[in-house]
Amino acid sequence: MIWLRTLIFTVLVPATVTIYLPWWILSRSRAPGPAGLRWLAAAPIALGAALYAWCAADFARARGTPAPIDPPKELVARGAYRWSRNPMYLGVASVLLGEALWFGSRALVVLGLIVLAGFHAFVILYEEPSLRGRFGDAYEHYLRTVPRWLPRRPRP
Repeated sequence: MIWLRTLIFTVLVPATVTIYLPWWILSRSRAPGPAGLRWLAAAPIALGAALYAWCAADFARARGTPAPIDPPKELVARGAYRWSRNPMYLGVASVLLGEALWFGSRALVVLGLIVLAGFHAFVILYEEPSLRGRFGDAYEHYLRTVPRWLPRRPRP
């Protein structure tokens, strides 16, 4: 059941940002960019999708989904969450970057910047205060040891 709820959330939210919105933006001209950029674009798309899937699996193992209305029952501080507090958002942003390269689209770069700004605002205004309230001292320790965005090697 958790996997199904995660799949539904993924189709509704991350897919909207990485598939439906780019398709709508590019609906007038979806011609791929230069071949060299397409090869370069494949890496961030694949890595971003894999990172998202890894994070979604960690959420399911913690008995929850990425959806704010159905969060995990325990603090997810394993897997990619040991390197960054927001790897799922980084995965989505990586897919958008790859799509911008694939299509040679400045409009998708702008979409990516807007999405990143929205992610940052959501994290600051909702997620972090909510997680502080739910997980207390464990989350405070997590805040001190894991960076918000740029991944780094986990601290002991």
